[in-house]
Amino acid sequence: MRKNPGLAALSFAALTLLLLAASAIAQTYPSRPIRFIVPFPQGGLDASSEQGSRLRDATDRESYAAAVLIAQAPVASPQYPNRPIRFIVPFPPGGSTDTYGRIVARKLAETLGQAIVIDNRPGAGGALGAELAAKAVPDGYTIWIGQDGNLALGPAMRANNNYDPVRDFAPVSLLVKTPQVIAVNEGSPLASLKDLVAAAKKNPGALTYGSAGLGTTGHILGVFFNQAAGIEVTHVPYKGAAPAMLDLRGGRITYLATSMPAAVQFAKDGKIRVLATSGRRRARVMPDIPTVAESGYPNFETIIWHGVLAPAKTPRDVVMRLNREIVAALALPDVQKLLLAEGGELSPCTPAEFAEFLKSEVAKWAKVIKQAGITAE
Repeated sequence: MRKNPGLAALSFAALTLLLLAASAIAQTYPSRPIRFIVPFPQGGLDASSEQGSRLRDATDRESYAAAVLIAQAPVASPQYPNRPIRFIVPFPPGGSTDTYGRIVARKLAETLGQAIVIDNRPGAGGALGAELAAKAVPDGYTIWIGQDGNLALGPAMRANNNYDPVRDFAPVSLLVKTPQVIAVNEGSPLASLKDLVAAAKKNPGALTYGSAGLGTTGHILGVFFNQAAGIEVTHVPYKGAAPAMLDLRGGRITYLATSMPAAVQFAKDGKIRVLATSGRRRARVMPDIPTVAESGYPNFETIIWHGVLAPAKTPRDVVMRLNREIVAALALPDVQKLLLAEGGELSPCTPAEFAEFLKSEVAKWAKVIKQAGITAE
């Protein structure tokens, strides 16, 4: 049997077009030597033989498939970045997540020499933006800022998720970790966390705590503390931190579990009393307030954290370049001043450290949320 010249020509043309497409995607491709695999020894089989014909026809088909894989593979350019980068912020403008994202984006634009385009995609507690980032092309031109809510808490509360917080992202670096507070009204008879636990055990279910809403970090803090202390304090969800703070000051709830930024000024003004902070160490802006762990509950920690991630399978050299630039930015005095204004602590780290931290947070809160029977519905 003779080799079909039409098939060979068609396969060669298809291979040529697909390789050209791959080159167009890479823009600067090729930037290094190319390996050309020939699946036969020099000389090969006689094309006129029946066996040789079948093998060469198979080779045509396999080469076509290989070309498709080459064209679809993400390619990292040594000149990265050579065009603007989209930075997805999964919350509306004005909040902490947006503020942190914009601070980092400005510095990245300066050091990378390319525009960093903020793309606010709020919705579903940050899940909408996370899903968008998970499905983006992993070429380094889409990054996003994630946090505990849409990476650890939200997925654990939903029966169905459109993204996996561990498998679908390539962590770049943590940015900030911010403790929460347990606070009471200025006129409350509860002067310490010990007093709060004693009162809760004396009157199970009678005490209440407020949060900014169902599934928020404040809600989960209260659940976690109930479990750790063996008490039953009833959750009262509000539509935001402001109305919750209003009811705390009005004496309508026993305590409030809220973020440091929402509480720090009220505490300084003497309008609320903070019983404990939830970080591993005492808060920098409240050095005289003990942590929950210090108050008798070792290993208790609930923090609000933010970090930068890319879609999974983003080239490692791109992830490392972004990590270096972010870590360098976090060392700058002007960046530190802006990021620390809300009471958190800077937390630069390697991609591997962030990945391990993310895994631990996902596992930790999945257990707490499952035990409490909390769902997003």
